[in-house]
Amino acid sequence: MSGDGENGVRTNGTQPRGTGATGSTAAGGATGTGARLQRLFEGHRLTPTQRRIAHCMVRRAADAPFLSSVELAELAGVSQPSVTRFAVALGFDGYPALRRHLRDVAPAEQPGACGVDNEYQQAVQAEIDNLRHLAEALADPGPVTEAGRLLAASRPLPVLGLRAATAQAAGFVYFARKVHPDVRLLDEGGTLLTDRIDAAVHAGATALLCFALPRHPREVVEALAYARSAGLAVVTVADSAFAPVAHHTDLLLPAPVGTGLAFDTACAPMLLGRVLLEAMCDDLPDAQARLEEFDAKAAERQLFVE
Repeated sequence: MSGDGENGVRTNGTQPRGTGATGSTAAGGATGTGARLQRLFEGHRLTPTQRRIAHCMVRRAADAPFLSSVELAELAGVSQPSVTRFAVALGFDGYPALRRHLRDVAPAEQPGACGVDNEYQQAVQAEIDNLRHLAEALADPGPVTEAGRLLAASRPLPVLGLRAATAQAAGFVYFARKVHPDVRLLDEGGTLLTDRIDAAVHAGATALLCFALPRHPREVVEALAYARSAGLAVVTVADSAFAPVAHHTDLLLPAPVGTGLAFDTACAPMLLGRVLLEAMCDDLPDAQARLEEFDAKAAERQLFVE
């Protein structure tokens, strides 16, 4: 039984990693055999079954170089041919070649040795590494500055995010509405989505912001193609410059997601959304006045307990 698509499959107590393909790297600060395995798996598009195998190997990192394909299949709750296909998906001729590789790079520790970072630490370290990559990309502020200008000038401003990206889009819209006069959240698919894009265009929209995270819904790709055909400039925050939405985007801003847990983590896309808000505020001359007005009204209405 599979989930909604963003997550993997939970079977026999094994938790797979999220199923999104990303441009992220492995845990930069993690050490030990588990971290080496994590780096080996990152960047590959794996099926839910293959992610179960990968997750099992990370959990049994010290044992992994010494397991036969049958033993690994039993531990992961999959078939032996699935283990073979997993090795091929990683670029090896078969499982024996993968095991030889693991033994060549394994430290001088035997099964059961201590000191291997656990999966939760590895996931946190991977997100830290993703944020470092984002910081390096922002060394050139030009693309974000241009995106902020496009978003500030669009009245209304439609913001699209479906499935896994809904939370990112909703978070952006929540804050953007404090400084932008007309921000519209597009978080429903189906035929209504194109209707709402049409309505935004007819109301004067000139740009659309999209948050696109794996797994990428077909509806998002189609919606961006439609938005561009309607004359909108499309700005997209995506997990990779090679995401399926890239071909239908005028300005793509990559922010990798983490894939070390059963569900993908999106700290970098969330932070990039906040950076875009800052850039948009810089191009809205009345942004500060609107924020001060909100603060005054919030105090008058006693909205917050602080």
